[in-house]
Amino acid sequence: MENFTNFIAKASNFIWGMPLIILLIGGGFFLTIRLNFFQFRYFPHIMAQTFGKIFAKSDAPGTLTPFQATTAALASTMGAANIVGVPVAIALGGPGAIFWMWLVALIGIGTKYSEVVLGIHYREKNVNGEYVGGPMYYIKKGLGWKNIAYFFAFALMIEVVASTMVQSNSIAATLDSSFGISPLMTGIFVAILVILVTYGGIKTIGKVSEKLIPVIVVLYLLSAFIVIAVNIKEVPTAFTLIFEHAFMPISAAGGFAGAGVAAAIRWGLARGLYSNEAGMGTAPIAHSAAMNDHPAKQGFWGIFEVIVDTLVVCTITALVVLTSGVWKDIPTNDASTMVAASFVPVFGASIGGFIVSATLFLFVITTVVVIIFYGEKQAEFLFGTTFAKVMRFVYIAAIVVGAVGGLQFIWQFLDLLLAAVVIPNVIAVLFLNGKVREITKDYFTNFYPKEKRK
Repeated sequence: MENFTNFIAKASNFIWGMPLIILLIGGGFFLTIRLNFFQFRYFPHIMAQTFGKIFAKSDAPGTLTPFQATTAALASTMGAANIVGVPVAIALGGPGAIFWMWLVALIGIGTKYSEVVLGIHYREKNVNGEYVGGPMYYIKKGLGWKNIAYFFAFALMIEVVASTMVQSNSIAATLDSSFGISPLMTGIFVAILVILVTYGGIKTIGKVSEKLIPVIVVLYLLSAFIVIAVNIKEVPTAFTLIFEHAFMPISAAGGFAGAGVAAAIRWGLARGLYSNEAGMGTAPIAHSAAMNDHPAKQGFWGIFEVIVDTLVVCTITALVVLTSGVWKDIPTNDASTMVAASFVPVFGASIGGFIVSATLFLFVITTVVVIIFYGEKQAEFLFGTTFAKVMRFVYIAAIVVGAVGGLQFIWQFLDLLLAAVVIPNVIAVLFLNGKVREITKDYFTNFYPKEKRK
């Protein structure tokens, strides 16, 4: 088993090295050029159409409001990746990993926008009258690659099992270490909550995420800002570490084992993608249900998603960890506890542990609910709505199994499964770049002038 585990680790490290560096950064940069750097040229307009219209209503075709669709997509990205994933990236890749997280976010904006635009353009109604879409639809309908579409759907359907286990285990471990709550009890409780929310379908998920996500983000950011304010003198040093060690190895210090540039790139890219999911193809599944009168408009919400998730929340988490100094003291195996350890000197063990545990708990609940929805949509695409309901119970069982640390060998496949989802999706988006360009040009020619006058 050890040899097999080592093989999986080596395979993951190879794929998340140069192959995906070229595909993700090269692909995102290509899309950015093809779209004439629109995300930078029209940035104020994009912000006005997103931040400026959070509470706007819409009577356009769709199942969810644009903001509900966005918070549903954010719910799958806001979670352990923000509170646990960032410290893990720093522990394994050093502070320089954060630079590569930023880079994959800035370049990934073009990819995320393109995915969402294609998701809306090629969406369709299912037997329940709900709008459904995503990579499996635009790969099949836009390119005619049926087998690739089925492969993507199957890979994501299985990836959700492993991802659900990891999410469940992260909150169970946190509650166990902070409050001594049994992982089994945590798993059962989370499973019950998820059943209650997912029973109502995408409309209930949209309503829940619309209310929970903003509250969780504000609670977490306020707490994090207080920690950073206490350690404000260390902020310049933190940024220096990030930029210096994006291109230079960093030596070991305390519990930190040191890291080379290759490790910084590998973990920055992997955790950056896992944070905002640009290129993964999951966000278009949620966005495809949005009420919107033009695909480009919903694409702007995809940009909003990357900004909030990676450029804001993940950056704040990184500053909390780096300014507090815990990244040098806590061993790699305990990297998931770094944020909680950073909060303790400021808020005390009880309050600090409660803030992190409560935030992570709410993040995980919303994340698990949405990724299970994603998994169900793959099952529906492959085998129909009845099988999708069967898969829901598989995912519910995975919550409990993951919470107690069962079937950990499956977790070893997470990055490989993630790659199996990313590669066909990004390739498809690149082949469909002409359609994205056409839709974007149509918006800025026919809709943009009208929106400016409003």
